[in-house]
Amino acid sequence: MNKREDQLETLLTPAIEALGCVLWGLEFLSQGHRSRLRIYIDRPEGVGVDDCERVSREVSDLLDVEDIMPAAYTLEVSSPGMDRILFKADQYQANLGAVVDVRLNFPLDGRKHIVGVLAGLEDGEVVVQPLAGSGADAEAADEEYVLPLENIHRARLVPQFD
Repeated sequence: MNKREDQLETLLTPAIEALGCVLWGLEFLSQGHRSRLRIYIDRPEGVGVDDCERVSREVSDLLDVEDIMPAAYTLEVSSPGMDRILFKADQYQANLGAVVDVRLNFPLDGRKHIVGVLAGLEDGEVVVQPLAGSGADAEAADEEYVLPLENIHRARLVPQFD
């Protein structure tokens, strides 16, 4: 997370929690003259359109008052979904045993993309066991990857259906 995202999370978390939701994560994307702020919210009962609408209004008002956003930006509020992005160490810990799709900032053993079972989290490093199957992962099925959180560009849960 960058400095701006940290600042936004600190500012927005209490307001979102006051509305009965949890700030799952956020992304601030600078795109030329227009920026985009994506906020993912969650609730034990699930997130509905009304939740997104209430959080969007509250966050928009708060950002207008605090004046910390660029002049032109787009605000998006949504559920993290079934293929949710993992933003924080505690989210990795809560999803041990799940299948994850991990994209790295810098290659590890020549790879920047790893799909496997989230097997552990220790000392800021995520352990992923590749899925047995075809391609490069078939050769690595007996291995495990130890990935520093700082090197993970994005990790998503991969929904499994029986």
